[in-house]
Amino acid sequence: MTYQLSGALLAGFLMLAGMPHLQAQNQSSSDRLPMLDEERAEWVAERIFQNECAQQVSCLTSWNAGEDFPSLGIGHFIWYRQAQQEPFVESFPGLLAFYVAQGVDLPGWLAGLPEWDSPWPDRAAFMADYDGERLQGLREFLYQTRAVQAQYIIRRMAQSLPGLMAASDRPQQIENLFYQIAGADLPYGMYALIDYVNFKGEGTSIDERYQGEGWGLLQVLEFMLDHPPRVPSQPELLERFAAAARAVLARRIDNAPPERGEERWRDGWNNRTYTYIPD
Repeated sequence: MTYQLSGALLAGFLMLAGMPHLQAQNQSSSDRLPMLDEERAEWVAERIFQNECAQQVSCLTSWNAGEDFPSLGIGHFIWYRQAQQEPFVESFPGLLAFYVAQGVDLPGWLAGLPEWDSPWPDRAAFMADYDGERLQGLREFLYQTRAVQAQYIIRRMAQSLPGLMAASDRPQQIENLFYQIAGADLPYGMYALIDYVNFKGEGTSIDERYQGEGWGLLQVLEFMLDHPPRVPSQPELLERFAAAARAVLARRIDNAPPERGEERWRDGWNNRTYTYIPD
């Protein structure tokens, strides 16, 4: 099979209005979303690749200093070792399952891993293997299958709403705000939701917390509800979303264990939120 960012794989899956194969199980959160045609879906995918990797192939297999896990692909999907416990939602095994469901053959060594657990015991072992056959081949595979990763990222956002509503004591307000943002300045509103869910998660996992407070999409939406615009000065919706994201991320940095040193990421995280605002 040949993988291209443009083409049948992307066009056939990334049209979110309707998505008939998902409607039966999740009609309320798929058929009301704006449609992303192939060109707009490509635009979203390339923005995510830019945000996470500056579109550098070398970044597709990363292990950041100060973290205890690798981050892989255009979405920097987290991958844990066997029995590893962290306060972040693991996403790379889900991507692998999605590849298989889409009929994409995984690299042989990857397909043969027990339970799809990360094989590297620590960052030093990963970096020692960086120029080896496994990681070189994995980077090439991840680069050639960017379209499939984009499908996975967009699908995750499209299916997130029921969980957001279930985790909130204001489900109807969360639903209304979710759709308002999705429809704002197309494709920017869809991009903002898609990218933030990929970037910092849905915010519904009770394990993904510092000092009891999360930092995902749910927390951003709730921050917006808690801080409505003042009349008559009413900032644009995506400006409010970006500002709420920065506030939630600042709270995460303040709450984070000091040894994680999350202050170093503040500027990059903030700059990312500004990409949600139309030029």
